[in-house]
Amino acid sequence: MTRAQARTGTADANGWADGTFVNPVLPGFHPDPSVCRVGGDYYLACSSFEYFPGVPVFHSRDLVHWEQIGNALDRPGQLDLPPTTPSSAGVYAPTLRYHDGRFWLIVTNCADGGGNLICTATDPAGPWSDPVRVPGITGIDPDLAWADDGTCWCTYAGIEQVRIDPYTGQTYGPPRRLWSGAPGTQAPEAPHLYRVGDHWYLLIAEGGTERGHAVSVARAAAPDGPYEPCPVNPVLTHRGTNRPIQNTGHADLVQAPDGSWWMVLLGVRPGGGTPGWHVLGRETFLAPVTWHDGWPVVGEVASVMTAPPWAAHPVPPPPVRDDFDDERLHPRWISVRSRPAGSWSLAERPGWLTLRARGASMDEPDVTFVGRRQQHLSCRVRTSVDPATGRGGLAVRLDERHHYDIEAGDGAVRVVARVGSLLSTVATRPVPAGPVRIGVDVRGPAPGDWHPGKEPDVLRFGVERPDGTLDVLAELDGRYLSTEVAGGFTGRVIGMYAATGTVHFDWFDYARDDPTS
Repeated sequence: MTRAQARTGTADANGWADGTFVNPVLPGFHPDPSVCRVGGDYYLACSSFEYFPGVPVFHSRDLVHWEQIGNALDRPGQLDLPPTTPSSAGVYAPTLRYHDGRFWLIVTNCADGGGNLICTATDPAGPWSDPVRVPGITGIDPDLAWADDGTCWCTYAGIEQVRIDPYTGQTYGPPRRLWSGAPGTQAPEAPHLYRVGDHWYLLIAEGGTERGHAVSVARAAAPDGPYEPCPVNPVLTHRGTNRPIQNTGHADLVQAPDGSWWMVLLGVRPGGGTPGWHVLGRETFLAPVTWHDGWPVVGEVASVMTAPPWAAHPVPPPPVRDDFDDERLHPRWISVRSRPAGSWSLAERPGWLTLRARGASMDEPDVTFVGRRQQHLSCRVRTSVDPATGRGGLAVRLDERHHYDIEAGDGAVRVVARVGSLLSTVATRPVPAGPVRIGVDVRGPAPGDWHPGKEPDVLRFGVERPDGTLDVLAELDGRYLSTEVAGGFTGRVIGMYAATGTVHFDWFDYARDDPTS
């Protein structure tokens, strides 16, 4: 069955039909997944980098359908990302675990004054505790694992390990080097430690998070080693292949109630010509795991997969429109580095989202911005903006130096493109005072339409006419809003911003525009 076929017929939003589901299970910028199970419920957390709130948390009953239930770091007192925080710095690679009646999350904040932090909760939807700092751990990608005697071990990128008191953050003794994958392989990171049968298994990523990404494993009789590597490492990699999913790695394992094992991992979907550009960021994929001779064997990671052997538990799809009628923003909405109380309001103009400018444009690290992850290769985004005496609009953002914007203000709508050191106003259209509907249509490439320099997608910016069609002002190449061009670890985020003054937004629409995306 093709991906398109899995999206038709009786398929739900995740393509679960006729015994198949569609990968990724969490599309868009959802990297570094960590998963745990409590009874029949699964919980998953991802990296969030320079965005606030940090560490999105999801719930599922079947490992395929996921619903965001909160963010672990959703208060300024938990997460400080000052304007000096570079894009793709900030919050890296959480580990989410359940132990002794509570949820534990350990994560690294790479911003100035950050460090490794531990938060806990009795309800993964929140509230999560204020962080406990762990100054004795200097590496990223920390993991927590408990031995039968209650000893807690923290293992982190390098790969190093130290005993820890997770309640206080105190470490005991110097860190010990465990096992770092294949000799000479770069970036041994993302360790996770598990007790399975008579062995402790150490799962790591290696090769870097780009095209050389891989998953390897070693085992030992005790959590602190010594470790022997799996004779067929890496147990998962797509490097050197032409598979549509690349950069596979940074994985975590979970056992289902029926005894089967599953792996969540990150991957990307490059598009266009060569070298291929991924625009949605690193996404979360699901793969089955079996055991052979005491070692995990990872099944195929493909776009269309055999469904797990249990009933589907679909979740309600996010509504296309947010009318901003609730008292709070949904946890899917994120901002760049911070969201000070005075910069936004849902109450000032009821039924509208009001934004007050801080930075003067999307180039600024402290811009007032409220956005959501782009999750589909083709999508349609609209908003109704009243710039009043200010200026603002819609932005498709990768970072401060790579974004496309359509903004209203001063009697006009203009399309602005920032690509590295180049800034250009590519189109301008006069408009009457008052609210105006603006939008962007993102179009992935047509099947078979390929050449070496083919762009991964096209973004069309314009003003929506009364009949709902988009009067296109500019069409821009999507490759310049990709990780391969901009660098870093994130993906596109689409949302609303204020550049000057106070700007009001009546509603925001986001819809998948192609059932195969």
